[in-house]
Amino acid sequence: MRLGYFAMPLHPTGRPWQETLQEDRANVVLADQLGFHDAFIGEHLTDVHENVTNSLLFLATLISDTQQIRLGTGTTNLSHQHPALVAINSAMFDTLSGGRFILGVSPGALASDAEILGILDEDRNKMFAEAVDVITALWAAEPPYDIELPDNRFVVSTRRTTDAEMGVGIIPKPLQTPRPEIVGTVVAPFSKGVIAMGQKDFHPLSANFLLPQWVATHWPNYVEGKQSAGLVADTADWRVARTIFVADTHEEALRYGRDDPQSPYRFYYSQMFKKMKKMGRLELFKTSRDQPDDDVTLEGVLDDLVIAGTADEVAERIVGFRDEVGDFGELVYAGMDWVDERLGRRSMELMAQNVMPAVNSHIGV
Repeated sequence: MRLGYFAMPLHPTGRPWQETLQEDRANVVLADQLGFHDAFIGEHLTDVHENVTNSLLFLATLISDTQQIRLGTGTTNLSHQHPALVAINSAMFDTLSGGRFILGVSPGALASDAEILGILDEDRNKMFAEAVDVITALWAAEPPYDIELPDNRFVVSTRRTTDAEMGVGIIPKPLQTPRPEIVGTVVAPFSKGVIAMGQKDFHPLSANFLLPQWVATHWPNYVEGKQSAGLVADTADWRVARTIFVADTHEEALRYGRDDPQSPYRFYYSQMFKKMKKMGRLELFKTSRDQPDDDVTLEGVLDDLVIAGTADEVAERIVGFRDEVGDFGELVYAGMDWVDERLGRRSMELMAQNVMPAVNSHIGV
């Protein structure tokens, strides 16, 4: 099982933007030094807590400061820009990074982001599907480009302006062939979107804020999508994110991982709880789909979704989680605000150096 990293990132109000951006960079540099396989960073335009506005731009600052870690947008919100820009800028990033790029994609869920761009009333899921098809078609095509797909608003063409002799009308291609890995986040129980991922040979990343029984619904749908396209699903391609804090003592793990009012894990799920309640999506935190909203509490969410303990305790819980949801190829560690930098760093060290070797020893790797 590989070890990956993901951060929205999410910080409390009042911290200087420059400070949190540098902290987020330090997390990825540390992950690289510890041998994490990849790092995904999210993006939002209008959220003071989740304040990376462009994940590709942020990750570009890390290319020269990292050696082996793969760098993934987590995600590029495809309703926010023309797909040709995504394809071309991603190709340059892939080349600059020596082929370490992963394109993480989603429609973009934050309504205020959509409003500021004037697309609040648009079908952003449809925009996402259209953009994905154009990006992959553009990477596969040769000039002159003339991509006009059925029922797709994005028409991409250089047919009238391409001049091969002058070298214009020609886009750069990614370094990786035939294309970089494309990853989609899966944030809903029984997601139908993961079927489409299988059909398109994209790879799923199940969100860290889903209960194990909902995570377990993703893989059968992905297999269905792969089979419908005549492909074979490989569990190595399934990433699953979890919210984890590892400490040297059990008491410290519980304090920083959930009980302390200043715990970054408590802050994270307090924010998520408020957002999901406002969006009418508390289902994500329910143990059954008919559970009343009033039965869902922050304390219950912390109990269910934060894996906090010593290295041995966390390894045991991860093995139990894997037994419940099935085999998967990568455990993605969810990064938090560094309320205490020493504890934040120590948790990542213990995760890489103690927890993952124990987990892999148990599963026979």
